Amino acid sequence: MAVAPDPSEIFQRAVEEGERRLDQSMLELVSTSFIAGFTVVFGMLALGIVEGAFEPRFPELAKIAGALAFGPALVFLVVGRTELFNENFFDPVAKAADDEDSWMVRSLLRLWTVTFALNLVGGGLFVWLLSVEGALTPGAVHVLTRTAEEIIHRRIPAEFVKAVTGGALVALLSFMLEAVDGVGSRIPLAYVVGVLLTLGPFDHVIVTILHVFFGMLLGAKIGLGELAVTTVVVTAGNLVGGLGLVTLSHVAQVKGAEESG
Repeated sequence: MAVAPDPSEIFQRAVEEGERRLDQSMLELVSTSFIAGFTVVFGMLALGIVEGAFEPRFPELAKIAGALAFGPALVFLVVGRTELFNENFFDPVAKAADDEDSWMVRSLLRLWTVTFALNLVGGGLFVWLLSVEGALTPGAVHVLTRTAEEIIHRRIPAEFVKAVTGGALVALLSFMLEAVDGVGSRIPLAYVVGVLLTLGPFDHVIVTILHVFFGMLLGAKIGLGELAVTTVVVTAGNLVGGLGLVTLSHVAQVKGAEESG
């Protein structure tokens, strides 16, 4: 029977993965980030189609069905080893904490900036393509438009808390992926997190912005100012939850174990 690795071993695995991510060439980073952007849109599509199909007859089950349909999007990202913004917190920071060289800060900023931008470019282009009239079912159009409006109309404190939770959840996924071996174990982990992320609903900044952009193109009355405010609030919440709550806590755990050992 396989024994689960201890936190120190998980941390060392994260350091190795973080080094790989930080050492990517610009072409590789741009490509993988672009791919991740349009890949996650498949989950949004599945959510809209399934929730829209369930709503007329089974309204009480529609959101659960939509969340279950979104889950495979994170499986695609994890198995495909693409670069999604929040999923890039734990491993690279583990490498930076282990190395402590000054160039690491520049490498982290490069990774996060390029990933954030190209996630939105890749996802935004795919969303624009799918917003062509007739490309989606009427039910999916209704669900995606309503989702965008719900996001925009949340109160800022509630939006921030949802973003903190979403950032923590995705960073926790990164930690747990280093604790398992093989694709067979990684798939259910990614799927469960994808479902939980949607059931909350908790906010991941890339998914949230793409949801709002989808709604805008499908006819939701949302201004650029509202989109900008949502982007700032969700990004801040993701950073607090993903970096502060999960990543730095696990780094402190390992550093503390080293001191006591």
